[in-house]
Amino acid sequence: MKIAIVGATGLVGSVMLKVLEERKFPMDELLLVASERSVGKEILFKNKQIKVISIPDAILEKPDIALFSAGGNTSLEWAPKFAEVGTTVIDNSSAWRMDLDKKLVVPEINANQLSKKDKIIANPNCSTIQMVMALAPLHKKYKMKRVVVSTYQSVSGTGVKAVEQLDNEIAGIKGEMAYPYPIAKNAIPHCDVFEETGYTKEEMKLVRETQKILDDRTIAVTATAVRIPTAGGHSESVNIEFENDFNVTEVRKLLSETDGVVVQDNIDVNTYPMPMYAHGKDDVFVGRIRRDLSQSNSLNMWIVSDNLRKGAATNTIQIAEYLLANNLI
Repeated sequence: MKIAIVGATGLVGSVMLKVLEERKFPMDELLLVASERSVGKEILFKNKQIKVISIPDAILEKPDIALFSAGGNTSLEWAPKFAEVGTTVIDNSSAWRMDLDKKLVVPEINANQLSKKDKIIANPNCSTIQMVMALAPLHKKYKMKRVVVSTYQSVSGTGVKAVEQLDNEIAGIKGEMAYPYPIAKNAIPHCDVFEETGYTKEEMKLVRETQKILDDRTIAVTATAVRIPTAGGHSESVNIEFENDFNVTEVRKLLSETDGVVVQDNIDVNTYPMPMYAHGKDDVFVGRIRRDLSQSNSLNMWIVSDNLRKGAATNTIQIAEYLLANNLI
């Protein structure tokens, strides 16, 4: 089993390495792949230094699986070339997510759609993954009509440059800026670029990807995405209107029985999800579960997850694990 990580020197790539080691992913050889400027660098994995190679050189090696986290343009150019030599690509960018011929997968929800023919598999957006993990069991039970979500997203979702901007501002150092404004002591209602509608791409990912993953285009979703000065972990305030009524106790039970979801919801002792508790963990944490008193058949929830793990690296590797376990590669 030969595995390649394309974008190995990036933020998500480094977390992929951690997750592969933690989960004892079975492999005989690991290829670390990055842009030409990083070729020759060495990265430590399992007490062994591995040299970074170029994308063309990695293709010549014909890996069984390539885990991509190198940006949309890189994925569009190179993922098909890996697929041509028989590699199964699991891509963490937005490049293939809405392609009608590509599966958009959260393993706990829809991995059963995968087949041996799927050579390019899309990993959803980080904010979408954590939301649908909590929504999927509720949709199955009560059928969702409408979802209103506001996100509070970590700077790590933007990348290393944004983390450095926050660190510099906290330390009072002037440096390169990833955002058009300071992020320390601030909240910026602007994640990704704006579309003609006035929504950002990040907001529309929550709309389109949710409908595709849950295989239901009738679900109405509207989103506002905000960048906040946390170093890791995305939070979401989610309001759901169902076709059928529900019992809040039953909702908590349903969520607590869902693989990958942890309910933290005891207001008597101030227990609720927060990014600082989700950091470094693979679960999706749900709390502040309560009926919306202003609207019938409606529920409010607060959802938090580590965006670099379940929101990116872990979900990608879970897809690879599913492929192996089901003899799809």
